[in-house]
Amino acid sequence: MKNNLNRIAKDTNIYLKKFLGKQGTSKLTSAMNYSLFPGGKKIRSKILIDIGSLLSIDYKTLIIIGASVECIHAYSLIHDDLPCMDDDKIRRGKPSTHIKFGESTAVLAGNSLQTMACEILASHSLRLKEKTKIDLIKKLSECSGHLGIAGGQYLDLSYEGKKISKNKVIDMEKKKTGKLFSFCCAAPAIIRNKSNKEIRFFESIGSSIGLLFQIADDLIDYRGNSKKAGKKTGKDQKKGKATLISLLGYINAIKYCNKIILDVNKNLAKYGSNSKNIKETLNFILNRDK
Repeated sequence: MKNNLNRIAKDTNIYLKKFLGKQGTSKLTSAMNYSLFPGGKKIRSKILIDIGSLLSIDYKTLIIIGASVECIHAYSLIHDDLPCMDDDKIRRGKPSTHIKFGESTAVLAGNSLQTMACEILASHSLRLKEKTKIDLIKKLSECSGHLGIAGGQYLDLSYEGKKISKNKVIDMEKKKTGKLFSFCCAAPAIIRNKSNKEIRFFESIGSSIGLLFQIADDLIDYRGNSKKAGKKTGKDQKKGKATLISLLGYINAIKYCNKIILDVNKNLAKYGSNSKNIKETLNFILNRDK
């Protein structure tokens, strides 16, 4: 599992560095590079490749799409860390982008990464039909904006210190985190020109995986070691964040995660042994310590 993650991370970073290298430099390039590299574990890209392998999508194609996903993820982290948002000073074991470069530079670097994600999907290096590229850009934009990541972050902030129902917390977490995973699962189906029903099936799978990831992330915050996590832990409770752990308790939250894994595996059982990789990734998501 770790070898696969390392390979994906290496190949994704190589592509991103080449893509950035071909563009003209600006005063924002340093901040963009800082937030992208070395970057996280590339779990979103791993999910993309796991699902892509079920539909026999070329690895290089998936790496390029994964690079666009990592740009969106990096932009969302830059903005989440800002003082007006979650006010986090450490990210991936180093000072957050706004601490290193200042708030205005961080905002602009985040904005630039968001637009660069669309540039990557529109680029000549992604050898897909123009219509497919447009469909991918449309889907990624939907997952990143007010119906996805941005909308979920708004709800996360507005729910602080309030008593929020389980369904509302799940909806918030599926937007904040699940939507980008939804894109990762839907993208291979879009490339294969599957029906809307089939695309929705994979989006639903991704949404569940995103929820699993968010709960696992909250578990790390609840029990985790700041050094291992590469960010401050124990902050959710202090801020009165609405999480499934605060509603269900630690043990029941883990049980809820195991049910998500069971349901996803059941839904992908029709792919037989080809779904082995995604099973490993789901278990890794739940049991990771950072």
